[in-house]
Amino acid sequence: MIEIKNVSKAYKKEKKVIDNINLEIRDGEIFGFLGPNGAGKTTTIKMITGILGIDSGDIFIDGNSITKNPIQAKKNIGLVPDNPDMFLKLKGVEYLNFIADVYGISTQERIIRIDKLSKKFEMENVLSNKLQSYSHGMRQKIIIMGVLLHNPKNLILDEPMTGLDPKSSFDLKQIMREHAKKNNTVFFSTHILEVAERLCDRIAIIDKGKIIFVGSYEEMKKEFKKNASLEDLFMEITNND
Repeated sequence: MIEIKNVSKAYKKEKKVIDNINLEIRDGEIFGFLGPNGAGKTTTIKMITGILGIDSGDIFIDGNSITKNPIQAKKNIGLVPDNPDMFLKLKGVEYLNFIADVYGISTQERIIRIDKLSKKFEMENVLSNKLQSYSHGMRQKIIIMGVLLHNPKNLILDEPMTGLDPKSSFDLKQIMREHAKKNNTVFFSTHILEVAERLCDRIAIIDKGKIIFVGSYEEMKKEFKKNASLEDLFMEITNND
């Protein structure tokens, strides 16, 4: 479970980019985080994962405060960031072993997991190549593999489908569903509203740093008295706001 309580964030003395938001992402659900560009999605994700500090409020990962008990909180997080261009001097297998070292995965177990994930994402033939030689989609896949390697209870994904080929995108959505079915949490941001409509149990819409809707797609249709696609409802909600 991820709990965001009265969280705010401002850069320098500018207007708040995150303004006193509250969210509860429950175990066993896929939770979509939607909003226009610049609405505060990535900033929120960076605060959840401890990359950015919090000005006020707090965030709890399975009861552990990201500000007061960050190491324990981060042990239960797997983050796919919005930019996969990192550790580019490492080979694919070196990167995966580095992640395995960080999370204390045994040699025997990591061999099994790396083999399984590399075959699932069709990366077994390029693990000896450096990440800088990978395409954007391949870099995205190796980052996702690294996240899944330690089987975190809470998956946090920032635009995870960007750059993925159709099969890998399909596989990732299946992984997300299976993860949630095991009473784990999946929290992801996306601009692909058709994916959110089909995949999410609940969604939140953020605009100008404020949460303007939380609930299921069906609840959204009832609240706005309109039997429309998520894309149409999203445009109406954010334009009205």
